[in-house]
This record gives sequence, C-alpha cells and structure tokens, in this order.
Amino acid sequence: MTHSVAVVVGSASQDSLNRRLARALQLAAPESLEFVEAEIADLPFYRPEFDADYPEIGVRLKQVVEEADALLFVTPEYNRSIPAALKNSLEWLSRPKGTSALSGKPAMMAGATPGAVGTAVAQAQLRSVLTHLDVRLLGQPELYVQISKQQFDDEGRATREGTQDFLATAMRAFADHIGAVLA
Repeated sequence: MTHSVAVVVGSASQDSLNRRLARALQLAAPESLEFVEAEIADLPFYRPEFDADYPEIGVRLKQVVEEADALLFVTPEYNRSIPAALKNSLEWLSRPKGTSALSGKPAMMAGATPGAVGTAVAQAQLRSVLTHLDVRLLGQPELYVQISKQQFDDEGRATREGTQDFLATAMRAFADHIGAVLA
C-alpha cells in the first residue's frame, strides 16, 4: 500500500540545510511512500481574523496536509527554538478551532545542523506542540543529524559514511509507523 506524506520544512530558505535533509530522507524512503511539499515560506502571520475567510494560501496548505496520509517535519533550530515560519504554519493548519488538518496524522520529525548540539531543543518544542495538536509522532529513531551542505551529492543523498543508511532505516520505521497508525 502506498501512503502520501506532506513534507513541512521549517526553514523558509530555498537553500536550507534542512531542505537538503528532507530530500535525502525522501530518497532513502521505501517506495511505499510518496511525498508532496507543504510550502510554508509565503504564509502571512496567522491572525484569528482570517478564520472567517481563509486566504487562498492558507486553504492550499490545509488541503495538502488534509489530503496526505502522514507528515514529515524537517526543521532547523533557531535560537534554541523552532523557526517562526514553522510555528506560524502550525497555527494555520490547526485553525479555526475544530478544523485542524493535523489531528490524528502519523508524523516524524528530523533536523539537521552543522553544530554538535543538533536540533534537539527545537524538536523537543515541536514535539510538545504537535502532541497538543493530536499528531501521532514516531518516537524512535530520533533524527538529530549533524551534517553540512557539502555532505550531499548532486541528487540529494547524504554522502557521509553511514548517514544515508541511517536515514533509510528511519524512513522504514516511519513507513511502519504510518501503517500502524492508519490500520
């Protein structure tokens, strides 16, 4: 069975290290997973005034997520937190109250950084928000990937020894998680 996965990259940058990691994860995934990007970079800041008449950009984002079977969040860590663009997208996806596109969706988190600390703090904060929004997160493996832009080949695969294999193992676990949640 094939499952569709909406990919939410927490960075608004088109040349983001985490966008590269998202690509490497997609390339490492089993063929049973198909991916579509849930673009968040151009969303205006969410305001409750939008609830009565969602702008088209918010409607499109919610549609992509609602139509997907699962979610893949790939995020950097900014100032020991999740990026504003990612938090803003979660507001759009969970509003108006009672119309969340996130509730019950199986999901996985990952993050990349060149630094040794990784994205552990951002992912802990993201886990807290997603749990509140009733997202069914994969607990293990945790993906705090220390890597640089130079460690991806032209196709997008991670080139550091063992990293692409680790990503493939994680994506198989994610595919299993999706199947279990949706069963």
